[in-house]
Amino acid sequence: MSATKLPPLGKATPEFFDEVIFPRLGATDPTVRVGPTHGVDFGAVEIGDQIMVMSCDPFFIAPSLGWERAAWFAFHILLSDVAVSGIPARYFTVDLNLPPEMDEETLTTIWNTIHEEAKRLGVAIVTGHTARYAGCSYPMVGGATVIGVGRPEELVDPRKASQGDIVIITKGPAIETTGLMSMQFPEFITEALGEDTTRRAQEVFYQMSVVRDAAIVTKAGRATAMHDATECGIWGALFEIASASGHGLLVDKDSIVTQDVVMEVCEVFDIDPYKAISEGTLVATVAPESADAVLAALDAEGIPASAVGELLPKERGIIVRDEHGEHDLKHPKVDPFWIRFEEYLGKQAERRKA
Repeated sequence: MSATKLPPLGKATPEFFDEVIFPRLGATDPTVRVGPTHGVDFGAVEIGDQIMVMSCDPFFIAPSLGWERAAWFAFHILLSDVAVSGIPARYFTVDLNLPPEMDEETLTTIWNTIHEEAKRLGVAIVTGHTARYAGCSYPMVGGATVIGVGRPEELVDPRKASQGDIVIITKGPAIETTGLMSMQFPEFITEALGEDTTRRAQEVFYQMSVVRDAAIVTKAGRATAMHDATECGIWGALFEIASASGHGLLVDKDSIVTQDVVMEVCEVFDIDPYKAISEGTLVATVAPESADAVLAALDAEGIPASAVGELLPKERGIIVRDEHGEHDLKHPKVDPFWIRFEEYLGKQAERRKA
């Protein structure tokens, strides 16, 4: 097996999943409505006349964010993957494998934040596991599963998307990249662009959730696919949503909404914003007759968004139109965020030693 199929950091590549994971999924069960699929953030099973959707992800706590912000972000990462199913989260289960150095006060702050946010969003915490273990360290301090229950007609299944469906992107590229880099490495942004830019970059932090975005889209129109632009950013998300829907795709790069402060921060850290992790950016396809209503609803809620392209026949492939013309889009495979994050952790440590 080629070593390039499993990158040194970040998610495994689609090739690795196709070769190792997908062929080995345990027992076959006819109640599985949506199983593991490229570009789909959740699984779904039929339970009687209802659909249960599930997602599973690491419990990600970054101390540099401050404990309350870190807990908010950890919770919304987890909820976002169920939100894109079109069915709201209802139940939450969590396994906390905590670093030995985490004290009671810290855990209490984290858990109070999780409780309050879950209560606000109508999510019940139903089971879990909590312990400190040697060898566990930040930011990956466990994992969690989120569950939603709804009617079958509420499920947004990308396999039912159609040619001509309109692609809509909210907030633009590199939202998570900007939120995390500005919190962890503010001194580098301030030196390059000034304190005001650092402040504006840090305000991007609370955009790192698609829970509201997905709810607005599904209420305003007929969504046919939704995907959170996490690993490998917008380019990765477009590739994955096309793959999940079984269609080709054309996207006009110049039509993608962007935020000035995001693009400036990415330039400071030499990160391609379109390839970089972007939790909080929703990539959706909607029926053509719904596009205007969806964009209007997002705008009314203060969420920047734009229509950027459409689904094509599969044989057309995945095409990006930019200033150089039209060219095929390839999956980035490696997200530049993780590489730069590790690099600047080293730079920051060297500065603090000096």
